[in-house]
Amino acid sequence: MRNVSEILVKPLVTEKSHQQLDQHGAYSFVVANDANKVEIAGAIEKQFNVKVKAVRTMRYAGKEKRMGKFMGRKAAWKKAVVTLVEGDSIEIFGGE
Repeated sequence: MRNVSEILVKPLVTEKSHQQLDQHGAYSFVVANDANKVEIAGAIEKQFNVKVKAVRTMRYAGKEKRMGKFMGRKAAWKKAVVTLVEGDSIEIFGGE
């Protein structure tokens, strides 16, 4: 298994992720593009010492951006929404 820091890039803190946390107890992370659900669940369990119930992943294509006459592209990224078993929480998000 790869190193945890290679799989988990950063926590995703947005209004929608906070809403999912409050309503469903789901935490959002930006993860490596080639990480699968099993690796993500293992990395979360190892990093935060919690038990993972489910992992959902989404891929986002990089958007084209323009500055004057120059065209560029933002990097593609992958998001993982992790649901924990009842009673577990992650303190980095200000868990209960």
